[in-house]
Amino acid sequence: MSQSVPSDVVVVGGGHAGLSAATFTARHGLDTLVLDAGGSLLRRNAHVENFPGFPAGVNPRQLLDLLGEQAETAGAERLTATVTRVERSDDGFRVETEAGDAFRTEYVVAATKNETGYLADINGVGILDRGKTYVDTDERGRTGVDGLHAAGRLAEKPHQAIVCAGHGAEVAVTILEDDDRPFYHDWVAPDGYFTDRGRDLPPGCEEIGDAEREERERRSLETMRERFAEPHPDDQETHPSLREE
Repeated sequence: MSQSVPSDVVVVGGGHAGLSAATFTARHGLDTLVLDAGGSLLRRNAHVENFPGFPAGVNPRQLLDLLGEQAETAGAERLTATVTRVERSDDGFRVETEAGDAFRTEYVVAATKNETGYLADINGVGILDRGKTYVDTDERGRTGVDGLHAAGRLAEKPHQAIVCAGHGAEVAVTILEDDDRPFYHDWVAPDGYFTDRGRDLPPGCEEIGDAEREERERRSLETMRERFAEPHPDDQETHPSLREE
């Protein structure tokens, strides 16, 4: 079994909840690794029409790709891997994969819809069986085990992409708070917004001038034009029970 460089945060699951969590922890400087087995439920949707910012809706596979790209831009690393076991260690957790790799981390975010088997070896995790399995958490995604969190559908959040994405972000902010990091909020402000009023720049904030703002907007427009210039190449996915043998 190979052993990797330790991470601060390992996110198990690369759907909208997991990728949103990874974006926020990575942007605040935590070494963040996303282990994604693929198969996010979002890829089965025909068209997402209730996600803010897309008044005519958006291709769900495109949305998931954009979320993944955003997490990587924030500094998160993404690997295709199926997690088979998470166990406590002296300095946090050990996360093992089907391929035989192992990762050490201080925090784990479980964001795998209803898959909980990989948590079976951790005492103190409440597993709820309601036809499908969920992880018992408080409102902020904390489990009964320090450092282990659950996000999105796995934490019994309503089955809506924006709700699960928002909860993933909330879980990430919870980790930052529990880690005693001085997190204010993730905000890029105009130059001088804080400092010209005699205030220190709050943690998690950035001030930029007009030239930098225009450059970031240019890159944003260019990126979105490129991503939406053509239909998404991936075929519509369907429920496994409807697939031909």
